Amino acid sequence: MTHRILFVCLGNICRSPTAEAVVRAKAEALGQILVLDSAGTGNWHVGAPPYGPMQDAARARGYDMSDLRARQVSPEDFGLFDLIVAMDAQNLADLTNLAPAKGAAQLRLMTDFVLSPDETHVPDPYFTRDFDGALDLIERCADGLLRQL
Repeated sequence: MTHRILFVCLGNICRSPTAEAVVRAKAEALGQILVLDSAGTGNWHVGAPPYGPMQDAARARGYDMSDLRARQVSPEDFGLFDLIVAMDAQNLADLTNLAPAKGAAQLRLMTDFVLSPDETHVPDPYFTRDFDGALDLIERCADGLLRQL
């Protein structure tokens, strides 16, 4: 079975494209076939590449996301994806409000895939400037997500 997963953050330039790139690389290494995408709840960065410092941190670990471009989540996404993964509670609330009544996608937090009660969201490195810390958490969450598939 091919799983279709959408990762969502606020602007789709830091956390969600990083999650897409990390999960893609880890899934390919495991031979898992996934359909992956990322989007933002906001429209500020539509068409923009991932944020430069986030790309630099990811590239240093072997993840290339230079071909990704930001887009805004749409109501149609709820029918196109099996799982929509939000980076924090506000993104999850925004997705819940946007979801059509008959949307098939399951909504989850990225941190649902790590076993740590202290990690309840992926902090936004655009504001915290902790790109490596965000990447550390995203990698752990990606491992947990792939184990659950």
